[in-house]
Amino acid sequence: MGWPLAVSAGLMDKSPRALFRALWALSAGHLLATLLVLLPFAFLFVLVEWQRPIQISASLLVVGFGVYRLIARRHPRALARIPPTQLALWSFAVAIAHGAALMLVPIYLGLCKAFELDAGHEAAGALMKASLAMAVLVSVVHVIAMIGAGGCLAWLVYRHLGLKFVARSWFNLDAVWATSLIVVGAVALAFNLAS
Repeated sequence: MGWPLAVSAGLMDKSPRALFRALWALSAGHLLATLLVLLPFAFLFVLVEWQRPIQISASLLVVGFGVYRLIARRHPRALARIPPTQLALWSFAVAIAHGAALMLVPIYLGLCKAFELDAGHEAAGALMKASLAMAVLVSVVHVIAMIGAGGCLAWLVYRHLGLKFVARSWFNLDAVWATSLIVVGAVALAFNLAS
């Protein structure tokens, strides 16, 4: 969701270069966040034996954060315009806070084995378990895919729609996000407690 900040940087500076500089900073922050989350799991693969307590704790944490976001609905005004020099830090903090890299951890740890994996998840799991270098490569590919999708959106909005469209059509996804966190956390907790 960093692409609106890239659009903002481009529109504020009236320059496509500012948009691409912002995308570069966002990708650096996101990559750092995914590596920070994945690398400890790569080094500490022994934690697999703690699978159930980790899953239950993570489920409770996700539900708790979802409830907090429903109660504290106000979006911080400080996020309206983040200076380009702070975008990498913002991207890192948000990727850690909302668990962007955590989606890769269950595959890496082999926690998805209770369910039938599709070919893509199976291949990703096999690649990531191959070596530490492969875990880093998967992180890099993940960031390239995410920044590519977000970058395309940012460029299209910047180039063709502009600030008036964004200001008139923007809606706050915080309540939808918070509700989805609660539902996902509750379902994960129910699966863990049932098994």
